[in-house]
Amino acid sequence: MNIPPLSNEQLQNYYQSGLALLKALIRTPSLSKEEAQTGDLLSDKLEDHGIFFERKHHNLWMRNKYFNADKPTLLLNSHHDTVKPNESYTLNPFGPLVKEGKLSGLGSNDAGASLVALLHTFIHFYEIDLPINVIFAATAEEEISGENGLRSILADLGPIDYALVGEPTEMKMAIAEKGLMVLDVYAKGVVGHAARDVGENAIYKAMQDVAWFKNHVFDRKSSTLGLVKMAVTMIEAGYQHNLIPDTCHFVVDVRTTDAYTHSEILTLINQKISSLVRPRSTHLNPSGLSNDHILIQAAKRLGIDQFGSPTLSDQCLMPFPSAKMGPGLSERSHSADEFIYLDEIKQGIKGYIDLITTLSKITPK
Repeated sequence: MNIPPLSNEQLQNYYQSGLALLKALIRTPSLSKEEAQTGDLLSDKLEDHGIFFERKHHNLWMRNKYFNADKPTLLLNSHHDTVKPNESYTLNPFGPLVKEGKLSGLGSNDAGASLVALLHTFIHFYEIDLPINVIFAATAEEEISGENGLRSILADLGPIDYALVGEPTEMKMAIAEKGLMVLDVYAKGVVGHAARDVGENAIYKAMQDVAWFKNHVFDRKSSTLGLVKMAVTMIEAGYQHNLIPDTCHFVVDVRTTDAYTHSEILTLINQKISSLVRPRSTHLNPSGLSNDHILIQAAKRLGIDQFGSPTLSDQCLMPFPSAKMGPGLSERSHSADEFIYLDEIKQGIKGYIDLITTLSKITPK
């Protein structure tokens, strides 16, 4: 099929519009569960372009004009919530600042640049009759994997064949992503007076299990994601200096891969440690694409680098194949004085448009 090429004038217009929208999003606080106002900003933008959209909670989604149930469907998704600004900020996190070729502000990199780039990509293709359907969803509560975010609208979106998730990856394609389990672990002892040789110290029992989490190396290794990684991140015990504590609680962050199911990992942990393990959740699963998937085919045609991502996104909630790709750098996310280079926004828009154009060319008719 003949898809009109992206002109320099179109790209510049999309960039200027995206930059203005990103500045407005930065000015508007949108902590997870508090995204109503940024949802309104996005609504206004879509209404300006005459695009029909649906809204549930603080999530918005829309379909391209020539949507047809007989075509494969691509979901474009990014989020408009942010974390809280950390205490190390030296700039106003809600004051967009353009200086030395970059835009600073909370959410500029994670994931505002991806969001506005995907939105303008959707606008570009909205009235083109492609061999694929395109749905764009701007979602909430991504930073907390909240119940009223993406998972609350999956049924409303209808069947999805594959998805592209907008997160900062330097426009490289993450073809696999680690999952997450957070474990609350409780070592049990027997209370006793610290001055006497009585009791059983729960801290000492916990230390043995903490050492296991530190030193254990999993046998199976993912070809894209490497090894499962476990880290003890919090610990608490005792309430009085002269009492041997009978409970020690610690938290373990487990970054999972497609080499193991969450159930397999939990079974192994329970076999190896003496403490009680209580997972907070087991549904934040790893993801990965098959080597011949159409997204990988398109990435190869365009010379896009591919990698496995150690960080979590809403991909973990998607019951269909997905990849992660967007302007910016993951290491800037949640950092003080977060920023995005202006050129990265423009490159993001062009990169997304090139990818969907290529997907359309290799999609069977």
